[in-house]
Amino acid sequence: MTLAWTGNTGTGTATYRGYERAHVIRVAGKPDLPGSSDPAFRGDGARWNPEELLLASLCACHQLWYLSLCAEAGVVVTAYEDAAEGEMVEEADGAGRFVRATLHPRVTVTANSDVAAAAALHDRAHAMCFIARSVAFPVEHRATIVRSE
Repeated sequence: MTLAWTGNTGTGTATYRGYERAHVIRVAGKPDLPGSSDPAFRGDGARWNPEELLLASLCACHQLWYLSLCAEAGVVVTAYEDAAEGEMVEEADGAGRFVRATLHPRVTVTANSDVAAAAALHDRAHAMCFIARSVAFPVEHRATIVRSE
């Protein structure tokens, strides 16, 4: 993986306002991922920022583990989406950090799937998620399980 800054407007970082925060994340064989900082930090809101990518990584890791565990347990998932939230604090010196993240997976399972097992497997997915195990803040999950008709 490489990251290349693309925000030099001609004078580099001669001034804080004189450059763009744009960058591109590249992985061989995959589409480029356009990045920037959050608009609050002079970034481009149309590009992915690091905070969004961190939450997306938490969601994706949890989802991938969850689907795998459901397949092993005989819980048939037919739809999965997550609306994650993160809470950050900014320090007086401008530094910041996440203090928590909450995942809100909404899972649809088949009518003959065990809803209690589907709910319980979120705890196991959380325990297995590489990303959640690597961050220095709590990651919670508040799942909704819907049985299809």
